[in-house]
Amino acid sequence: MNTTDYDRIEAAIRYLARHRKRQPELAELAAHIGLSQSHLHRLFSRWAGVTPKRFLEFLTVQHAKKLLDSSESVLATAHGSGLSGPGRLHDHFVTVEAVTPGEYRSRGAGLTIRFGTGESPFGPVFVAWTERGVCRVGFVADGDVSAEKEALCRAWGRASLEGDESTATALARSIFSAPFGAESPPLTVHVRGTNFQLAVWRALLRVPPGRVVTYGRLAEEVCSAKAARATGSAVGSNPIAFLIPCHRVIRAGGITGDYAAGATRKRCMLAWEASRQSIGGQAVR
Repeated sequence: MNTTDYDRIEAAIRYLARHRKRQPELAELAAHIGLSQSHLHRLFSRWAGVTPKRFLEFLTVQHAKKLLDSSESVLATAHGSGLSGPGRLHDHFVTVEAVTPGEYRSRGAGLTIRFGTGESPFGPVFVAWTERGVCRVGFVADGDVSAEKEALCRAWGRASLEGDESTATALARSIFSAPFGAESPPLTVHVRGTNFQLAVWRALLRVPPGRVVTYGRLAEEVCSAKAARATGSAVGSNPIAFLIPCHRVIRAGGITGDYAAGATRKRCMLAWEASRQSIGGQAVR
């Protein structure tokens, strides 16, 4: 995985967002990130598997609305259809193991948590894990892991921390080969959360790659549409980026909305997943 590729992709998407009213041509976009137009094509083909033009189609509000239309019943379908449901690949790739009430109160007392950084299609990531599973995945801004370590310590303040870069590198590779890499072994996430947060996080696992769901629809699945705000808070507190796919929750109307690691990264992640799905012939058109 090439972090430089993602940096250029993100710079291009930010440029398009700033100048969306006049819709820059690909030649202008390529020049902005210091590439020729042919190199821009190779960049997108290498990173997303599709042409720049196709990738940009996946970034539009119109495409997001189509996804919402096609995903209206995705949670209910995945919930009731067993292993053949559209969300079951990711649901069964990731197993959620929650701490017990006593472990929740102890905040990691007696646990050893190892951590390190790795590469992803969306830039460097911080990964932490216990002997029972992955307990944190977060994107690293400007190479500074301090914010991620602080968040880890807030949740697991009484645990012992040990750095392990080599394992983190391999673990990040496994995480981000899912769910498109058939050879990837199942992963367990070891999470600390309230019962409501856990219900939301488990529901997120039923939203398959290349699909999205609104906060309101997710709230209906968990408890009640009236709990959309509480559901949004639980989505925002998800400690396991990408594996528990909170980036697949968007606002009604097709607006991508906020994301802890940045709205541009969220848009890139959704378009990247849509691109991968289109290669497999499952794109929403």
